Amino acid sequence: MEFEDGWVVNLGAGMATMCANYDFKDQTIIFHSENGVLGYGPPAPKGKEDFHLTNASNTYTTLLPGAAIIDHDESFALIRGGHLDAVVMGAYEVAENGDLANWKITGRRGGGIGGAMDLAVGAQRVFIVMEHTTRDGQPRLRKRCLLPLTAAGAVDLVVTNLGVFDVTEAGFVLREMAPGYTPEEIQAVSEAKLRVPDDITEFQVVV
Repeated sequence: MEFEDGWVVNLGAGMATMCANYDFKDQTIIFHSENGVLGYGPPAPKGKEDFHLTNASNTYTTLLPGAAIIDHDESFALIRGGHLDAVVMGAYEVAENGDLANWKITGRRGGGIGGAMDLAVGAQRVFIVMEHTTRDGQPRLRKRCLLPLTAAGAVDLVVTNLGVFDVTEAGFVLREMAPGYTPEEIQAVSEAKLRVPDDITEFQVVV
């Protein structure tokens, strides 16, 4: 619902790739995957998979009319050249100043920053999709990130299972909230101070 007609949008691994499942009707959204796919669509039906065609989550996907397969260098030229209207990616933490941490968890082996750093600074808009808290109930909306940063001050919008948050100079603004929750309940599981406008609404759940 945040996308506009004609946008070129990179979808990162995980929940972000589910954006391609949505029926955009008369809008044209061109999805990009950094492995070199431009213009892909929903997941491939079972039995129709092309084993050479995957998205960032390594899910077998489909191509829409006008799609292109491009070299890795061309793919990153799109990213680093500022040609992506938006990127949607996951995160471990987002700070109220827009700092992003999504590549390394303290104490866990492995992890690589990969193309996330390029996407976070190259895309015109950075949208984050994530669970509102960690598995053990710790907040992901932070005053300051505790984990190593992917990019500083890059995030524009955060969508969690509890709300839609604009990242502003004044911090997080709770624009929409999940049905059945109150702003106070959402604040209770957020470390950062949330600003709540008078015209806040519940977000629409699309099935």
